[in-house]
Amino acid sequence: MSHPDTAMPESGRERSKGIARIVGASLIGTTIEWYDFFLYGSAAALVFNKLFFPKADPLTGTLIAFLTYAIGFAARPLGGVVFGHFGDRIGRKRLLVISLLMMGGATFAMGLLPTYATLGVGAPLLLTALRLVQGFALGGEWGGAVLIVSEHGGDRKRGFWASWPQSGAPGGNLLATGVLALLASVQSDETFRAWGWRVPFLLSGVLVVIGLWIRVSVSESPLFLEAKRRRGEDARVPVVEVFRTSWKQVLVAIGARFGENISYYILTSFLLVYVTEHLKLPKSTALDAVLIGSAVHFLVIPAWGALSDRIGRRPVMLLGAGGMALWTILFFTLVDTRSFGTITVTVTVGLVLHGAMYGPQAAYVSELFDTHVRYSGASMGSQLSSIIAGALAPIIAVELLKDYDSSVPIAIYMGLAAVVTALTVAVARETRGRDLARVEADAATSAAVTVRTT
Repeated sequence: MSHPDTAMPESGRERSKGIARIVGASLIGTTIEWYDFFLYGSAAALVFNKLFFPKADPLTGTLIAFLTYAIGFAARPLGGVVFGHFGDRIGRKRLLVISLLMMGGATFAMGLLPTYATLGVGAPLLLTALRLVQGFALGGEWGGAVLIVSEHGGDRKRGFWASWPQSGAPGGNLLATGVLALLASVQSDETFRAWGWRVPFLLSGVLVVIGLWIRVSVSESPLFLEAKRRRGEDARVPVVEVFRTSWKQVLVAIGARFGENISYYILTSFLLVYVTEHLKLPKSTALDAVLIGSAVHFLVIPAWGALSDRIGRRPVMLLGAGGMALWTILFFTLVDTRSFGTITVTVTVGLVLHGAMYGPQAAYVSELFDTHVRYSGASMGSQLSSIIAGALAPIIAVELLKDYDSSVPIAIYMGLAAVVTALTVAVARETRGRDLARVEADAATSAAVTVRTT
């Protein structure tokens, strides 16, 4: 008979292999989805104003392009509702496969679109329709990807494991910006506008095949399967249940993501506009700065997630939000130096601070909700924040720049958003170490007691 002490390490190794496989599949899938989503944002800042909205002056055309960019965000809450509903009823895995197919298909189709010069007004209409599909798919992606990791992992290292799908955002941005930067370096502006911009969109088709091959290999969340077994065929609608029993948690999730969303899209998407249109620098300057910053961002997000396992989610997120509020005071002043090195360091520091808000966020939001409504709750909280924060951030920033010809109002806007997140996290409760299975069991027990007493 083997001694118990010799069996435990093997079990631990098997669990580590299992969670590592789940994390890898989620990371690759989210990286591809965010590549698709961010590719549009980068193209909107660089070429879509000329290709699909050529009748306007440069900043107005960029503003219109960002409006179609924002439409993708508008579809995200709807995607969160639909994917959350079915994710809480039939499982996380199937919905993650569907979201990847929808996102990749829409992005690939964008690479085949005729421009305004060929199709007239039909071109921007088709572009907008495909952007809606992208937003709908991404609305269901985030919740499923972080939950399937959170629900497979244990309580002690949940912040670390769940932060890896978060790295899919800078990973996707890194990939999208890298491809665009490479094309910009080997092509003239005329060639890039003629056909070069299509290459990264068409590349999405290859990436989706790779992502699907990996994603279909993961197992369903054990917590979801246990919750479904215990509840049977529950007739309740998860999204209705969320707003009936967990509306405070939804508000906390919105507030926690508010400053994080706004700062990220200004640090990445709007920066491309600011550097090229306002400072009149080559687009490669902004692309390369974001590329380097995104590489660092990708690495620090899991580090912040791991730190949240040691000292708590709230302290790390407060550090990020408070640091971002202070950094906005210097951000545009440093970018205005027009020095590539200074711009790169400035963006990188901003993204490191953003990572402190973003890294622990996956575990934090997952721990706010019970299993039977977790997909719906996490998706609604995150996607409602994305539409009031992330969707409007580049539009508001461009409009402020257009009206005031100054970065000061943009810095104030960015700083106040970070303060909102800091205040939200400061008054919310800590969730580190929460037993997700026990939370669900307690909810079921409470419901049973209510039925017996009535």
